[in-house]
Parts: sequence; structure tokens; C-alpha cells
Amino acid sequence: MAGQYVRWGCPMMVTLLQREGWADNHKRIERIYREEGLKVRKRKRKRVAVERRPLPAPTAINECWAMDFMHDVLTTGRRYRIFNTVDVRSRECLTSESDTSLPAKRVIAVLDQVALDRGYPKRIVCDNGPEFRSRAFDAWAYEHGIAIEFIQPGKPVQNAHCESFNGKMRNEWINTHWWRTLTEAKQGNEEFRMLHNTVRPHRSLGKQTPEQFAAAVQQQSNLQAVTT
Repeated sequence: MAGQYVRWGCPMMVTLLQREGWADNHKRIERIYREEGLKVRKRKRKRVAVERRPLPAPTAINECWAMDFMHDVLTTGRRYRIFNTVDVRSRECLTSESDTSLPAKRVIAVLDQVALDRGYPKRIVCDNGPEFRSRAFDAWAYEHGIAIEFIQPGKPVQNAHCESFNGKMRNEWINTHWWRTLTEAKQGNEEFRMLHNTVRPHRSLGKQTPEQFAAAVQQQSNLQAVTT
């Protein structure tokens, strides 16, 4: 498992092993993990005092989405962009679109495709990129009654949920894979999206996957609807 998910760390390995029925406690697994030299190396970063702006926590799935862009380079040296959208409540990655160009109209088309299955959110958190500040995107949000919450410039922590997903994608996937073509990059990044949603346990979700958490919330909502 540590060889397959090289950047997940020991707590994730403990959860996966217990999920498969291993009865060993976390102390024994951690000891073996260290003895085998599997510990993930952490990069030292400077600590910076950042003013945090509390965002209202969504109370339902599909109430709030968070989105952001990433960049990567193919083996040919060609750069491409990755557009990620995350459901803030369930931590599900709703889409991970990869291409050399992702203008506002393409972003809108991707979000409309997601909304076909889930419906539109009440609000979206994003940075001040030109795609999100465009007239086309503003008109689209107004048409569907979506409030756009722009973070303050230079304060990515205000878009913490999508930044967290981007960090995991960078650390656990992009830094460990090397794509030759854009097609390979699209397929590979979509593979990580599915891995994130259906396999990777999340501590903030009680070590459930986003898919499991969303299913549990939906089941609870259905039971409440029946009882009322």
C-alpha cells in the first residue's frame, strides 16, 4: 500500500489496513512503517502569520462549491492547466478538467455538466482570477442564482478546501507521475479524482471517503424526510 500510495502517510495506511480487516493496532503498524523506511519526508516551510477570515460552514451537500486552477508540465515541456471543483461539505472533487487553455466559457461548460447530475450550488468560493471575474461567468452565476464569494487577493487560505485538495493532488499524484501527452494527463488526473472520492480516507470525515460520507448524509436526509 505504501508503494502504491507513496505520499499518503502512516495514518492513512492504518485506516486502509483496518478497512481490510487487519487487527493490528496503530502502534504496531507505525513501528513497522518506520522500520521499513516508509516515512514520508516533509518539506520545511516558513511559518507566516496569516489573518484568517471565517467562512460560513455549509450545512448541506451541494450548498457550497470551491474551485481553483493548478498548473503542470508534460515531458515535452508543454504547460497545461487543471481546473478543480470541490464540494465543501462532502470534500468530493466534482470535476478535474485538464487542458492547455481553460477560459471562462470552458469553465462555465464544465460547471453546467456537473450541475446536470447535482444541480447548482447556492454559492461558490474562488479567487480573483480573470476567468471568475469575467462578464460571462458573472452573468452565468446571476442566471442560476449563485452567490460568488471572492477571497481576498493573496489569501488562498480563505479557499482552504480547494487549496487542500490541490495540495493533495500535487503531493500525492502530480509529483509522482510524469505525463507524455495531454491525453495521458487528462486520464491520469481523472483517475486521481476517482481515487480521492472513493478510496482515500479523510480524517475530517471520520476516516470515510467523500463518497461514503455523501451517501451517509443522503441516507440520513431520506430518513428524516420519511419521519416528517
